[in-house]
Amino acid sequence: MFTKILIANRGEIACRIIRTCQRLGIKTVAIYSTVDQEALHVKMADEAYLVGEAPPHDSYLNMGNILDAAETSGAQAIHPGYGFLSENAEFARLCEETGICFIGPDPDVMEKMGDKMRSRKLARKAGLPILPGTDEAVANENASNKAWELGFPLMVKAADGGGGIGIHIIENQEELMPLIDRTRQIAESAFGSSRLFFERYLKDASHIEVQLLGDKHGNLVHLHERDCSVQRRNQKLVEETPSSAKLTPRLRRRVSSLATKLGKFIGYTSLGTVEFLVSADGSVFFLEMNTRLQVEHGVTELVTGLDLVELQIQAAAGETLPISQEDVSINGHAIEVRVYPEDPKTFMPDAGDITDLHQPEGEFIRIDSALCNNYTVQLDYEPLMAKIMAWGKDRDQAIKTLQRALLEFRVEGVKCNVPLLRDILATKEFVAATYHTGSMPIWLEEFQIRAQNKCSNGKMHKNGNGHKSGNANDAKNGHKTGHENGEREIAAAIGVSLAMTMKSAQPVSLAPFSPWRVYGRREQLLSRTLGNRGWQ
Repeated sequence: MFTKILIANRGEIACRIIRTCQRLGIKTVAIYSTVDQEALHVKMADEAYLVGEAPPHDSYLNMGNILDAAETSGAQAIHPGYGFLSENAEFARLCEETGICFIGPDPDVMEKMGDKMRSRKLARKAGLPILPGTDEAVANENASNKAWELGFPLMVKAADGGGGIGIHIIENQEELMPLIDRTRQIAESAFGSSRLFFERYLKDASHIEVQLLGDKHGNLVHLHERDCSVQRRNQKLVEETPSSAKLTPRLRRRVSSLATKLGKFIGYTSLGTVEFLVSADGSVFFLEMNTRLQVEHGVTELVTGLDLVELQIQAAAGETLPISQEDVSINGHAIEVRVYPEDPKTFMPDAGDITDLHQPEGEFIRIDSALCNNYTVQLDYEPLMAKIMAWGKDRDQAIKTLQRALLEFRVEGVKCNVPLLRDILATKEFVAATYHTGSMPIWLEEFQIRAQNKCSNGKMHKNGNGHKSGNANDAKNGHKTGHENGEREIAAAIGVSLAMTMKSAQPVSLAPFSPWRVYGRREQLLSRTLGNRGWQ
């Protein structure tokens, strides 16, 4: 077993990994950028090293500086968490070359599964069903023919993308080339690659993922499935396990069996997640594989009683898995929501200093967070503020416990999406477990109509921090529909985005590219206000 591990990450996931290491008696090394010097993960670690300026490419993506910190500290292994370098095969190989263990799968496997087109081919060879799509990158000159072969609607995806970035639904021929051009630009900016492919769009499906764990001795187990169908612009908001309220026992066994089949076929040796789409008629299709610790791993831990980070570290150290498939059982139900710093109405990102904070406590509640008073929410990084999880003996109890936790969560100084999360948990579709990947746009329209009706009746409403705002006159005069409303919201959004970008910029240079800031939330707003008109 390792005696010292460097955590090549920040925020809540760095804190989460450090806690497991502390319990195991493993010393920890934190890295930080110039704006994270006082961050909680830095204070929790045994030692910490500055690796660069705030922009991710200068710090948390700076392979050379991170490896220098590992060598200087004497760390035997590097845990990448999720995001940043967690699925970077080049970094994993550099770790091997310098004699440092990369806590993750084999770099070759990581590289194969990180290429979405290549992973489709491997999944098909392993015997998994895949959605109809293109096996090679789509060029502009043959895009129209390929699209007609597949039929509309279809999805255009970045082959080297991730995190829900670089994905668009194409409804008809008129949208084809504009959305291809848009996706290609996003992919090039975000991932340095403009390769795109088509995949048939499966409407109103459930997004089901299976947690895998393998070791270097050929042992592989699945830790059952999670449902992550509540998404906005391909970004997950709510995850739960098990999905038995939606899937039949036969379907649950099928997705677990298919995931295990793929893991054994590629010789998987760490934590990983195989993702599927399940249609209303029970058809199952491979979507992709994430070769890392998943954001939502906590809900699996709540129902299995296992520490996934500990098991991942043990596997990387060459130890044999301490569990077999028969040892993995499900107890109760767990649900997680992701708290993002954003305006709950416009979805525009927010940032600033947290002036007051109260995180929920009590039995059956778990908070994974790096928040504290005077903590500064930064624009430079993926801004997951906290993960709030709840366990119950059944799904109904888990929902009620999570609803209570969200009512207790208070943060001042930065807006957050907690009001939206409360609304989601209260929808009849979520309560009845009849939701799917197409539910969120419908809910957003319903929430907006309800809010407008409240305003028109002269009622006050609260923003994400609990402050009252608005009045009846504002509602009558300001809440308009159609082009006028859309244009005003877009103009305001652009103004806010520019202001926030300038706020975070360095004195002598423009702020670095941030896919979350530039594309994710902007596109969410555009789609919400203009629908398909926003892409034309």
